[in-house]
Amino acid sequence: MINNVTDTIKYIGVDDHDIDLFEGQYDVPEGMSYNSYLIMDEKTAVIDTVDAHKTEEFLSNIKEGLEGRSLDYIVVQHLEPDHSGSLKTVLETYPEAKIVSNAKVFSMIPQFFDIYLEDRKVVVAENDTLSLGQHTLTFVLAPMIHWPEVMMTYDSFDKVFFSADGFGKFGALDFDDPEGWACEARRYYFGIVGKYGMAVQTLLKKAANFDIEKILPLHGPVLPMPGDELSYYLDTYNTWSSYQPETHGVFVAYASIHGNTAKAAKKIAELLEAAGEKVAISDLCREDMAECVEDAFRYDRMVLCSSSYDAGVFLPMHDFLTHLTYKTYQNRKIAILENGSWAPSAARTIKGIAEGWKNVTVLDPTVTIRSTMKDSDMPSIEALVSAVVEAGRE
Repeated sequence: MINNVTDTIKYIGVDDHDIDLFEGQYDVPEGMSYNSYLIMDEKTAVIDTVDAHKTEEFLSNIKEGLEGRSLDYIVVQHLEPDHSGSLKTVLETYPEAKIVSNAKVFSMIPQFFDIYLEDRKVVVAENDTLSLGQHTLTFVLAPMIHWPEVMMTYDSFDKVFFSADGFGKFGALDFDDPEGWACEARRYYFGIVGKYGMAVQTLLKKAANFDIEKILPLHGPVLPMPGDELSYYLDTYNTWSSYQPETHGVFVAYASIHGNTAKAAKKIAELLEAAGEKVAISDLCREDMAECVEDAFRYDRMVLCSSSYDAGVFLPMHDFLTHLTYKTYQNRKIAILENGSWAPSAARTIKGIAEGWKNVTVLDPTVTIRSTMKDSDMPSIEALVSAVVEAGRE
């Protein structure tokens, strides 16, 4: 698939509908795009390559895009296999092309490929430039978004910013996502980039020094999408990377063994909605974990409802809490309901994990039900709901 991004930049990436799990863990029912771009100037340059199993299609796109010209440069911004899997074959196909990247990339390339590069390397550092003619590329180091070797590239001629995995989104480009950009971009961000918010904040400060009209990521559409301003994406990334809530509301997450804890969670959600709160609710035993993590970060408050299990917490809840810990969950308020038939232990375990989270307040009361929710439990459940609603007013 070849499209013109500008008069002199072509999209030459590929869609992947064969993939079921991205990075071995994220469900991608609508596929994935591996983006690559070709700059046509006095010199030609490909910005990043694609996953190995799409090499043949990618080579065809490069050939078509070059329109008979030679390839002068291959810029490697990110060495992760979904972006570099075809690199060796491209280098072999275009033996005169030089490879442009930073020292960290070149130190890591031998871990992936057995290829001699010494007479083809163009090593760049922070704010170094490369002239292609009218286009001057400025290179911006962006370590830990989300690998240590990542860099990004600004083209002053077309005022575009090649953002590597930043501003990426799940889904192939031939899928017209009815939910727009933010939903799958949010799941992508918190699943893949979210742990490294400080690095993203540093990048946003660097990007503010450039006059950017378009962002060209390695996954997902060119930004801005029709009807949006570029500031929307920058502001959203600022919110996500500073670990601030995006939406005023409550995420209710539950893990229920026999369905009784689920009934209590659904009652809490019902009461919150009746109080005027925006509520999302998820069954941690059945729903996509990445979706649940996304919602935990999206909302300013969260209610955790879990069965006790083996003197701890039911494993789907423990798995969820572990994901939040890995992704540095912070700056939120949470409430807890536990269920236990003889020795309730879920709340104690949840609180122990939450103690490791930064700036997270556990609201009172913590509610304990025994086996099933009863009329006698309603006053404490209503008190929990009131505390959650009040916390949203502070």
